[in-house]
Amino acid sequence: MSKRLRSSEVCADCSGPDPSWASVNRGTFICDECCSVHRSLGRHISQVRHLKHTPWPPTLLQMVETLYNNGANSIWEHSLLDPASIMSGRRKANPQDKVHPNKAEFIRAKYQMLAFVHRLPCRDDDSVTAKDLSKQLHSSVRTGNLETCLRLLSLGAQANFFHPEKGNTPLHVASKAGQILQAELLAVYGADPGTQDSSGKTPVDYARQGGHHELAERLVEIQYELTDRLAFYLCGRKPGDSVHFLSSLDLSELAKAAKKKLQSLSNHLFEELAMDVYDEVDRRETDAVWLATQNHSTLVTETTVVPFLPVNPEYSSTRNQGRQKLARFNAHEFATLVIDILSDAKRRQQGSPLSGSKGPRPRPGPQRSSANI
Repeated sequence: MSKRLRSSEVCADCSGPDPSWASVNRGTFICDECCSVHRSLGRHISQVRHLKHTPWPPTLLQMVETLYNNGANSIWEHSLLDPASIMSGRRKANPQDKVHPNKAEFIRAKYQMLAFVHRLPCRDDDSVTAKDLSKQLHSSVRTGNLETCLRLLSLGAQANFFHPEKGNTPLHVASKAGQILQAELLAVYGADPGTQDSSGKTPVDYARQGGHHELAERLVEIQYELTDRLAFYLCGRKPGDSVHFLSSLDLSELAKAAKKKLQSLSNHLFEELAMDVYDEVDRRETDAVWLATQNHSTLVTETTVVPFLPVNPEYSSTRNQGRQKLARFNAHEFATLVIDILSDAKRRQQGSPLSGSKGPRPRPGPQRSSANI
């Protein structure tokens, strides 16, 4: 971490001391027990990272720390702050509660059902509400107020919203203003650094023109997150500062040719498969960190293991079944699949570029969550 956790910091879900994990998209720190529940929900609900044993881009960690320190947890527990909630018997979990069912039920209600989030007045047309929220987000990202933007995203604002009058997206605005932490938050929620404005310029262009070189470099990293992470998983190394996997590694030496079945997939289906493999890499790597940090404690039980990717209700049953089958691949089989994915990604980029070859940016939103590539 960029700084040592202070003793005053507690788990956002049960108030237990010394949280050692973060939920990146929720802007919270959580303890081991609560993290075990988060992991079972899936990355479309909560993207967890260990605070000390997982590599962090510095500004991504700074973004989460800022949200946590500025009270982002109140977004997810808004109604619980009302004294009337105590009278109704509703309360958050506490450290003494059992993981199952007490903490698990609370965490699912909090993040999966969004049971405690402030609700807007009912409108006849939800799309109008989403558009209004997205316009507010478009305006808010020019400032440093991360909590306001997270609140808007929690209510349904779209990180990739293209403003019809302004001719650009929230990420363009944040990049022009040099708001690197806002850019991190938008990227976590699905903003695409490769999206062009009405003049054909990307957020990377905006950052460079504004002299925000650190932000421009970070946006390029986000663009290539999928292939860079798969390469790191495969080879144990990451490309240099400005040279990324697709342009720096000759995969023909690693794989003779991508499988015919893989090559026959449409770009859309290939993007989905690549994103699913990315999620499986994340599951396997998080599992490794989880097991290494638990020291064979009582937490390492069947109820805390995540044996395969959790179901994402936004995906078809066929896709969810395919995602879960990835867990059956042994290390060698999975490495071969990763090689094939990277090889075909390179081929497609050189031939007919993928519209979404810029890396997965899961966008957990209010019950319409999906991971975008």
